[in-house]
Amino acid sequence: MYKDLKSCLDDLEKHNHLIRITEEVDPHLEMAAIQLRVYEMNGPALLFENVKGCEFKCASNIFGSLERSKFIFRDTFTKMQTLIDLKNNPTKGLKNPLKYVNIALTAFSALPLKNPFSKPVLYKETTIDKLPLITHWEKDGGAFVTLPQVYTEDADKPGIMNSNLGMYRIQLTGNEYVINKEIGLHYQLHRGIGVHQAKANKLGKPLKVSIFIGGPPSHTLAAVMPLPEGLSEATFAGALGKRRFRYTYKDGFCVSTDADFVITGEVFPNENKPEGPFGDHLGYYSLKHDFPLMKVHKVYHRKDSIWAFTAVGRPPQEDTSFGELIHELTGDAIKHELPGVKEVHAVDAAGVHPLLLAIGSERYTPYNQTKQPAELLTQANLILGKGQLSLAKFLFITADETHKVSTHNEKEFYKYMLERIDLKRDLHFYTNTSMDTLDYSGTGLNSGSKIVVAAYGDKKRELGTTISDEVKSLKTFINPCLVFDGVLIFQGNKFQSYDKAKQEFEDFNNEVKENLFSQFPLIVIADDSEFTAENLKNWLWVTFTRSNPSHDIYGINSKMEFKHFACDAMIIDARIKPHHAPVLEKNPEVEKRIDKLFEKGGSLYGLKNM
Repeated sequence: MYKDLKSCLDDLEKHNHLIRITEEVDPHLEMAAIQLRVYEMNGPALLFENVKGCEFKCASNIFGSLERSKFIFRDTFTKMQTLIDLKNNPTKGLKNPLKYVNIALTAFSALPLKNPFSKPVLYKETTIDKLPLITHWEKDGGAFVTLPQVYTEDADKPGIMNSNLGMYRIQLTGNEYVINKEIGLHYQLHRGIGVHQAKANKLGKPLKVSIFIGGPPSHTLAAVMPLPEGLSEATFAGALGKRRFRYTYKDGFCVSTDADFVITGEVFPNENKPEGPFGDHLGYYSLKHDFPLMKVHKVYHRKDSIWAFTAVGRPPQEDTSFGELIHELTGDAIKHELPGVKEVHAVDAAGVHPLLLAIGSERYTPYNQTKQPAELLTQANLILGKGQLSLAKFLFITADETHKVSTHNEKEFYKYMLERIDLKRDLHFYTNTSMDTLDYSGTGLNSGSKIVVAAYGDKKRELGTTISDEVKSLKTFINPCLVFDGVLIFQGNKFQSYDKAKQEFEDFNNEVKENLFSQFPLIVIADDSEFTAENLKNWLWVTFTRSNPSHDIYGINSKMEFKHFACDAMIIDARIKPHHAPVLEKNPEVEKRIDKLFEKGGSLYGLKNM
């Protein structure tokens, strides 16, 4: 049980999970670059003790591995798994009540505690410009908070039990923000805070917002936990941390008294300012767009406060560990929430939201009918209607009675699907629909398309394992590479326009002889085929972050049959398009400057051997 962030960091240090960085480090680009490198090395949590131009210490990479994350919650992790399982299977508790007595005690910690006496976070007031102003990537629009817990209440049902605690990025400086008076909030309208803002707007009232930074680690995890709407994250934080969520009210704003920092303010109806750019978790910059403006009321911090942050970029990064931890905590919950669905895997290497792999059920096929996707299509709609899963562009779903296929083994999953796919039947498009705000492969902000690929039945083909001379001799797209069985990458010219692309694919079709790709049902066109085929992570990232299904999927011998797209082989054009956001690239000068920390005499020397 940790009462604050410092006690957690002390515990990590005691067990060799943390290193102190004593050298002066610049919050402009250097701190983020250090964390990104340490994460790549599977390194420890970091405590920056000497932040240039700032009085506060900073901590990062706290959740940088699943092992460390589970260590932090080692006293309650198993109990929380059981508690979630009991929620999904309440009859277990009725059948064995004595077995779950300890779980009832854990559940008691879920009750938030209004704290009228001890209020450490109200130790002192400060201003935005005195905070650690961390800039993560070279083209970022300013300094951002990257591990915030953003608290709002329901205007119709105020109080902590109907509150929302979410993790939405916060821009502190830059653009048109008036320093110390205004900051920017970036969130999607379907999130809890968006629901609260819509209700406040309807009443013509400003939405009161409190931003907590630091505090017990259970508060941070609660802010990213996908809880059902109406269930307060504060209750989950208390149960997971085995310490009731302590809070008070100051000037009408809720304040987490265990936090290290609190920023309070108001969002007024229809007041927006440009937010961004920001190097984000898809591996690209999210660009500048109008988002809600928060007018700052007060900024508080506790004595010896520590600023928690993370650096994001092309996955995997520290937020990958959040996903792994949530998956282990929730276990089989998906089976109870989505009938018939056995597994859903949001693929981290593809940026999480763009690509889902799923295993469902086909339980009702009559014995005398051909096996084909039927129930799977119903389950696909359930998946795409569920919370953050609705942001997916690509959903590949199958059924497996042998129980040998796992969505977490992407290569084997695809091989299983591609052996069975019927490309005249199994491709189902959703056009002119919503998409992730951070994904710029679509036709506009929040606008794009989706595809469900539902394959089921007996094996139809042997997948290709070698590239023939005939394939190598093709001229429209060149330098074919094999990713894995049944999947080819070709290299194309630089993308110019969709009209030009349409002509290229017509030319490609004209030079392809019949059945040339009968063993390769999936083909990808990329800017660099060798880079894309180099490893599975590159293929997943390039293919699914740089394509919009309705605009970028073509086919060999494609045609429309009663408004249904059919082809002999599916082609995904994953070249970078003119409207795409820039790729995140490390700054060589910054990388050179931080080398000294990893050299002899530096705080991180010898880290490779840890």
